[in-house]
Amino acid sequence: MLEATDLNNLQTIAISAGLGGLLGLEREFARKPAGIRTHIFVCAGATLMMLLAQEVVDQFQQREADSMLNTDPIRVLQAIVVGISFLGAGTIVHQKGEEVEGLTTAASIFLTAGIGVAVAVGRTELATVVTVAAVFVLLVIGFIEHRLMRWFHRNDMPPHPDDKRTDRG
Repeated sequence: MLEATDLNNLQTIAISAGLGGLLGLEREFARKPAGIRTHIFVCAGATLMMLLAQEVVDQFQQREADSMLNTDPIRVLQAIVVGISFLGAGTIVHQKGEEVEGLTTAASIFLTAGIGVAVAVGRTELATVVTVAAVFVLLVIGFIEHRLMRWFHRNDMPPHPDDKRTDRG
């Protein structure tokens, strides 16, 4: 049977999954390779790893209070960053020429992991504000970017004379 701590942790993970899902929803509508499910899993997974790490630290400190060993929860955060970086790198595709696709999706996966960590350490309000800001950037700034690109192409003007790559996430 689930304990009260488990129920609290499940609630925290559900909040995290919901925030990750908001970011993933935009990526899904933009038809990017990492969509709703990926962002939910990244956010919820980062939260779960942080919650479990804190439990392990607490258990270790209770059992080995006099031990010379020290625990370092920052290592869990490092492992999350490395794992998410690997996942994000998988969304980046270098196509013929010098065009690069998937950078925005990779960045959104990285940010989603950070949101999950924030929820895990009790910073749900911060995580929510960052999520809303990220959705704003993806939708509004993305819309403006696409309008500018169409205007540049219509007027046969390159978006930037020295920039041959694009960041169309």
